[in-house]
Amino acid sequence: MKEKRKKSKTDYKRIDSMKDKDIDYSDIGQLDDDFWARAKIVLPQPKVRVTIRLDPQVIVWFKSRSGHYQTRINTVLRSYIRAKKEKQH
Repeated sequence: MKEKRKKSKTDYKRIDSMKDKDIDYSDIGQLDDDFWARAKIVLPQPKVRVTIRLDPQVIVWFKSRSGHYQTRINTVLRSYIRAKKEKQH
């Protein structure tokens, strides 16, 4: 099944033609030396490869909504875990 990509609404030609001086940075605070002294690189945890059996309808549904259906399934499962943990407290 070929996946359809949604057409972006971003005007890339306009963005590419902009000069740095034309970009409004007023809502971004200055990063001072203190910020960089405390900055840490946080890398995402690598994912674990697993084999899981799912209903065909589940796979079809997720694939029809995103080219990154495995990431979407992971996000749904993570959200489920978070909701269950919140309910326990």
